[in-house]
Amino acid sequence: MTYKINPMPAQIAAADLKLLSQVETATLGHWRQFGFLSRQIQPLIPRRRVVGTAVTIAIPGPDSTLLHHLLSLLRPGDFVIVDRLHDDRYACWGGGVTVGAKAAGAVGAVVDGPCTDLEEIEQSDFPMWCRGISPITTRLYDLGGAINVPVSCGNTVVMPGDAVLADESGVIVLPPEEVASEAQKAIDTQTRGKAREASVRTEGVKLGDLSGATAKVLAKLA
Repeated sequence: MTYKINPMPAQIAAADLKLLSQVETATLGHWRQFGFLSRQIQPLIPRRRVVGTAVTIAIPGPDSTLLHHLLSLLRPGDFVIVDRLHDDRYACWGGGVTVGAKAAGAVGAVVDGPCTDLEEIEQSDFPMWCRGISPITTRLYDLGGAINVPVSCGNTVVMPGDAVLADESGVIVLPPEEVASEAQKAIDTQTRGKAREASVRTEGVKLGDLSGATAKVLAKLA
């Protein structure tokens, strides 16, 4: 194999990321069908929400040579997306890579496979999503790979330069041109939801009445 390294993508506008940081992935899940990574990819550190610009990398099973090189390219605000090319045995991401990524300014990472060194990741307080933990690690075998190409992560296509939103419910990627409109729609939805919850909690209003579910059921029974 050989290496393919494309230029680093344009970063998502700061104003758009500020909007997106107020959004829950589960809110977008009310209407979006695309962009969600597999629910098998879970956070290693709970109760974190991060947003950033996707920097993509694809590396083969036992090798992490190119991942180590990527650490020298990362910029503040980047979010690393690692395609493991279907490998689920070798952990390419551990304590050392975590320290390097955080020092470079990366805001988080997703590995479509296992990680290792959970305690060190927790000590670094680095937001990390993956498919679990493995003690079997990669080595520097110099097998090749690609940086900033379209990748498959969590059964989803991720493009370099996509916006990433990751929280305790999961991970979603958005094309840059959709970030502002989708984020604002989600913020408005969350505001209405909080008002509805307050009515149920303090005013005795029934959720089924507010959502319209009760009217649908009664109409069917009539």
